[in-house]
Amino acid sequence: MKKANNISKDTNDMLPEYDFSGKKAVRGKYYRARQQGYTIRIHNEDGTITEQQIGPTITLDPDVSHYFPDSESVNNTLRALIALVPSKQMGEKKAKYKANKATKKNTASE
Repeated sequence: MKKANNISKDTNDMLPEYDFSGKKAVRGKYYRARQQGYTIRIHNEDGTITEQQIGPTITLDPDVSHYFPDSESVNNTLRALIALVPSKQMGEKKAKYKANKATKKNTASE
């Protein structure tokens, strides 16, 4: 004989222990921190601390991810593209636009 299921079917199908009324939910609470990157510190038993720097998360569009299924393939392709760039361009700085300021005429001395 099966046990009778005494869970009431309300408009929402959540159990009573999942009552979130009165709580303020924040959407994307950790999103910005993950996009900027973060550091993980592991405290070892011998007293040393191991740190790992986790870089920002990069998301590929679905059409691009079809060609690059993992991060290794993306890195290999980018390294190949970097090798095609002439080396003298990598060290050059961008030319800055300098606008000539118009000199103010001194009308008081005329």
